[in-house]
Amino acid sequence: MKTDNSNFFHRVYEVAKLIPYGRVTSYGAIAKYLGAARSARMVGWAMNGSHNMPDVPAHRVVNKTGLLTGKHHFDGTNLMQQLLESEGVQVVDNQIVDFEKYFWDPYKELG
Repeated sequence: MKTDNSNFFHRVYEVAKLIPYGRVTSYGAIAKYLGAARSARMVGWAMNGSHNMPDVPAHRVVNKTGLLTGKHHFDGTNLMQQLLESEGVQVVDNQIVDFEKYFWDPYKELG
């Protein structure tokens, strides 16, 4: 069975656009919200493809423990971290400090 990745990616981008300023979510949380709980990696692929879309805040999507695993897909060495810090999210050693405080769960927030 062939899946339509472009439609899935579009749905990922629509959720990512809803992540509030100063908050973060995880690849897995977006996948779960979209009814594809085992597709966190595919959400990551979608985020990697979003860097020419200024309205998609890809820097707000991290792994399930708050690690900036996608940082190497951003221009500049620490751009992902700098974008998060500009929104008040503290990052130390590529890890969000107090991850639970900043975590935004689309499954709970969007219903």
